[in-house]
Amino acid sequence: MLARTRFAVVLRRTGQFQRTASRALSGSPCLYNLPTDKNAQQPTSSEGETPKRKPLSRIAIGGTTNHSQRNSGGSIEFATWKMAALLLTLGGTLYYFFAKEKRRLEIEKEAEANRGYGKPLVGGPFKLVDFNGNEFTEENLKGKFSIIYFGFSHCPDICPDELDKLSVWLDKLKQKGIELQPIFITCDPARDPPHVLKEYLSEFHSDLIGLTGDYNAVKHACKQYRVYFSTPPSLKPGQDYLVDHSIFFYLMDPEGQFIDALGRQYDEKTGVEKIQEHVKAFVPKEQREKRKHKWYSFLFN
Repeated sequence: MLARTRFAVVLRRTGQFQRTASRALSGSPCLYNLPTDKNAQQPTSSEGETPKRKPLSRIAIGGTTNHSQRNSGGSIEFATWKMAALLLTLGGTLYYFFAKEKRRLEIEKEAEANRGYGKPLVGGPFKLVDFNGNEFTEENLKGKFSIIYFGFSHCPDICPDELDKLSVWLDKLKQKGIELQPIFITCDPARDPPHVLKEYLSEFHSDLIGLTGDYNAVKHACKQYRVYFSTPPSLKPGQDYLVDHSIFFYLMDPEGQFIDALGRQYDEKTGVEKIQEHVKAFVPKEQREKRKHKWYSFLFN
């Protein structure tokens, strides 16, 4: 009798456990609570249509959508080419600037070396008269760039060719906003008085200024500019002759100092370029002196 009672109690407890477990599983929201009936009714919207499932997001939980995720590979490649083009343009601009500045410094150093230290190696005091009879000295060279040529009016070919070339330089430089004071100094004062020079130079360029004087004054001016000239000895009155002389254009800065000599190797194009470089690179003496005490003075030595 006692055994039957115990068995009944065990059965009742076992039934209670099964009912409790069944209720717990039926009310749990876990993934294992899947419907077993294939014909079970699906949830519908208010209009009676079955809602579509949303596609799974590729964005990590807690992440945000960025521009690179939205753009295609082609857009990224295009942006890369744009950056490369920008870098090439910037690099080319910097190279051009530094190359141009380097060239300017070279020209400035060249002019400074030609000026010399103390007394200039080329140029100096002189006293002549122009083709209008007015006195002309080294002081008339100050305040503007000047270019000086030594020749004579009876020269058959070289002087006319060089003066034609000078005329082209003057016109082209004017177009660039650069004006020079062109000066012609005769090496043959005996046959080149003022009126002869005026008529001779009028055939080339209206800006040309002719200078002459007595033999000693002309010889002194030629010596100041290191110009070689000579006339044949034992000349008879009225005898025709040629004068041998140096063939250079002497470029002078606005302070009346020599900065460069342009020989026959400069043509109508290269001569303009050379003069233009010197004009743009010119620095007044006062500024040059101040720069010597600056930390970057080594750049100009």
